[in-house]
Amino acid sequence: MKTNSIPTVEFGTTGRMVTRVGLGGEGVLRTTGKTDAARKVIRSAIAEGITYFDSARVYSDSEVYYGGIWTQDSRARSRVFQASKSASRDKAGARQDLEDTLGRLGVDHLDLWQIHDVRTAEDLSVISGPGGALEAFMEAKEAGKTRFIGVTGHHDPDILARAVRQWPVDSVMMPVNPVEEVLGGFLTKTLPAALDKGIAVIAMKIFGAGHYIAPHLGVTPELLLRYALSKPITVAIAGCSGVDEVETLAAAGRLDQPPGKTELRKLMAPFKEDARRLAFYRHFG
Repeated sequence: MKTNSIPTVEFGTTGRMVTRVGLGGEGVLRTTGKTDAARKVIRSAIAEGITYFDSARVYSDSEVYYGGIWTQDSRARSRVFQASKSASRDKAGARQDLEDTLGRLGVDHLDLWQIHDVRTAEDLSVISGPGGALEAFMEAKEAGKTRFIGVTGHHDPDILARAVRQWPVDSVMMPVNPVEEVLGGFLTKTLPAALDKGIAVIAMKIFGAGHYIAPHLGVTPELLLRYALSKPITVAIAGCSGVDEVETLAAAGRLDQPPGKTELRKLMAPFKEDARRLAFYRHFG
């Protein structure tokens, strides 16, 4: 464990504390057959003092990789905040996803279970309607199979803001990067809705799947992380492909220093002219 620890913050109003940066479920974790490399990344994150760990039922073997560690080291599991997600829209499917997730992780509960990738008004209606996934999420929280529930989305900021306002969620996961500052939406609609409700905000798409990293323009992973952390979010997550990337993630969390005016101008310049194309994860009707 590093001597200079990563700052922690309360996860919304839950009373649980998490580090300002977390290990995302992408990168090497969203693979199959790379157990050794994935476990090195997870163990490196633990050693760096990161406590927030992301995964999803549909992220290949991410849950299996974690489970291989938690089942061998229950003490490590007890110290971390383990999150996962279900993309099922109906109650039965979500219930089965949760049982599969718990089995793959080798745990009896999650810290956070999230309704994954909400995109449309139809999603909102089906998920929250009779027999919808929201019923399974609420029952799981009541039964102690998850401590908290959340929602994620990167498709439509208005839809995600509606989910935040209408559903009894403890968190929202949303894109936070310079493209979003240019376009508005997630930072101007979804984020305020979350802050008004007092729920945790998990920042994703920080590197734009690596597309935003351009060292020749001064756009580095560290600067993008510092940008995300300068917003009123709870935790910034990033998928990592190796130990060196985990070290960069942890270092940015320890620094937790917003970009200065000169850095910010340099960072924003490449994104201003082509923001819609760069927001490849969005839907522009």
